[in-house]
Order: sequence, then C-alpha cells, then structure tokens
Amino acid sequence: MKIIKSSEKENQWVSISGLFSILMMIFLFLSIAYMGNIILKQKKITTIAQTYEKTQEGISHDLKKEFTQNLQVWNAVVDSLTLSVRFEDPEILFQVGSSELNQHFKNILDNFFPRFIQILTDPKYKDEIEEIRIEGHTSSEWAGESSPYQAYFNNMELSQNRTRNVLIYILSKIKDEKLFNWTKSKLTANGLSSSKLIYNLDQTENKERSRRVEFKIKTNAEKQINKILKQSSK
Repeated sequence: MKIIKSSEKENQWVSISGLFSILMMIFLFLSIAYMGNIILKQKKITTIAQTYEKTQEGISHDLKKEFTQNLQVWNAVVDSLTLSVRFEDPEILFQVGSSELNQHFKNILDNFFPRFIQILTDPKYKDEIEEIRIEGHTSSEWAGESSPYQAYFNNMELSQNRTRNVLIYILSKIKDEKLFNWTKSKLTANGLSSSKLIYNLDQTENKERSRRVEFKIKTNAEKQINKILKQSSK
C-alpha cells in the first residue's frame, strides 16, 4: 500500500484549488459578458423607444400644425395616440351602402393627401415610416339585414371596397415616379367593418362616428426592437 506524503497531498490540493480558481474566473468573465450583452440590448431598446416617442410626437405636432385650419371644415381629427387622421362625417365620404367616393371627399383628398405625404417624406421621418394604413370603418348595422353576422360580413366587403377606392384615387394623383413608388410601398387598404366601433359615454354605439376613414401611420420601432430580441436570442 502506497502512503501519500503530506507534501503530495498539498500539491494535489493546490492543483485542485488552482483548477477551481480558473473555473471561477471563467464563470466570472462569462457572467460579465452576459450582463454586458443584456445591458447593451436594453440600451438599444431604450434608444429605439426614445426615437419612436420623439418621432411620434414630431409627426403628431406637424400634422396638427399643418391641418389645424382644415380639420373642423373636414370634420376630421388628428389622434396623437394612434397617430392617425380620422375623417368622421359619413355623408361627406360616401353614399349610404356605396363604395364610390363622393365628389366632396375627392376634393378633400386632393387637398389633404399631398400635404400629408409631404410631412411623412420629410428626411427626419421618411426612414422611420413602415406603413400608412387606410382604414375603413362602418357601424354595426346594415339596412334590411336582421342578422348581426351577415351585417358584419356585408360591412366588411363594403369597407374593403371603400378603402381600395380611396387608395386607387390618391395614388392616381401622384405624378412623380419616385414619390409614387415610395408611397405605393407604404400604403395599404384595410377594411375593418364594425370591428372597432366608437361608443358614446353611456356605452351605446355612436353609429355616425363609427362610419369613418382613417389614415394611420405606423413607424418601424416595433420591427427594430423585435430584430434586437431575435439577434440576442441566438
């Protein structure tokens, strides 16, 4: 039987303790690197959120400044929360049950849309715009239709046709090819039927205000944050 001397035991202990020290150092460096990555990711997300907020506030301010004198005449509002311009007078927009634009609404679009696009193509906003949504909304009713389900589907078809006609009309007015291509790449037509009704204070449906067209602006902040999260998960 081999007897291990105390000096050999001490050497083994030193070797083992040295190994543990190295492992602890590696673990420490990995932890620091991981925390640094987390902090960097949080800083990037915070920067994007701040940029998004600044962009949203800037666009909202410029829209209100540009259209303040027109909004009441058009029966329209600028919604800073959803970053949208909402046209609320159904009699101005379309005939009841029709997807054809009234001439008065065409006149409004002729005045509104070129100025609207000029704001969004400003260099301080242009690269931040992901989508310009034309949203068509209706009330929950449909003349002569007692079934709420069929009324919803009828209104879905109507709202889709209306937004498509708005899109066709405003794009047909853009003669500059470069501006046309940029606008076409951002513009979408979305018929939402009665899925997003507007309610009165007593929670009853406001049928008049629910029949509306909105131009809603979506920035690319969410897309950039998702990109950062995806990269960090690899």
